[in-house]
Amino acid sequence: MKSRFLISLVVLILSACNDSTKSVITQQPTLASYTIGEKWVWKYKGVTTEGEVRSDGQDAREIVSSDGVLGMTIGKDTIPVTEIVKPNESETPKYDWPLEVGKKWKYENNWTSQDGTTGKQSQDAEILSYQEETVEAGTFMAYTIKYTGKTTNSRGYSADETEVWLYAPDVKTFIKLTQDQGDFHYVEELIKYSKPE
Repeated sequence: MKSRFLISLVVLILSACNDSTKSVITQQPTLASYTIGEKWVWKYKGVTTEGEVRSDGQDAREIVSSDGVLGMTIGKDTIPVTEIVKPNESETPKYDWPLEVGKKWKYENNWTSQDGTTGKQSQDAEILSYQEETVEAGTFMAYTIKYTGKTTNSRGYSADETEVWLYAPDVKTFIKLTQDQGDFHYVEELIKYSKPE
């Protein structure tokens, strides 16, 4: 009788653990979530099916303070963190807050490149899981968000695409992106993350 009770208790505890991972809800980061000196570094590489390397490099971001205003450096620009954490009023956002496993939504993005080409991304998004994921920067609890759809532009380009983003709440951003768009395969991975103690 005791052993049957213990087994039942263990099963109950384990199933509670599993349920807690599935029912985690993550809110959008706020201004208070960021710290001066916080840094992220990603490596990225994009290759065609013929083996032509179209992009290969690193991207770094850091939280800085300018006249008491928190900003994030992105390349040569510094964007106020208040802009980054501003609620997205779009009906078709990249991240549909709060994040939760099983959630589905539509993502659409219209853009204009430096040469004047306009384009549109239209994707169906779904959060598939929330579990430990390991990248070069370490192991983090992360949501796996899959986007499937199409990208088109004003020059007649049209390609089916699939993107898988691993979003880690502890670092407030994605730790890995894998994208297949037509004949192009792109991977971006977090290789360093640091936060002042």
